[in-house]
Formats: sequence, C-alpha cells, structure tokens
Amino acid sequence: MPKCDNCGSFVTTEYVRVFAPEDMKNPRVCPSCEDKVRDGGDVRDARATRH
Repeated sequence: MPKCDNCGSFVTTEYVRVFAPEDMKNPRVCPSCEDKVRDGGDVRDARATRH
C-alpha cells in the first residue's frame, strides 16, 4: 500500500499516479500533511496550518 513520505498516511494508488513523480512509489506530501504543501513541482513548508 502506498503511503505519504512526509506523514506516513495511507494514500490511494490513483493519488500516487496523479501527484507523485513517475519514478516515485509514494508521494512526498498528501492532503493529511498540515506542515507541507505542494508548490508546483516542489514541496515547501506551509505558511499557515490547515484544518
């Protein structure tokens, strides 16, 4: 099962296919990550926490 490299949460295979680079099996960040966000092709610290 794929999981987020940042927080370890379960993600679907479809999520990995869409949001992870082709050579990666797990995304670098997911919707459950409150401290990171995707910014284009990069991952950065969130400016504000999400709820």
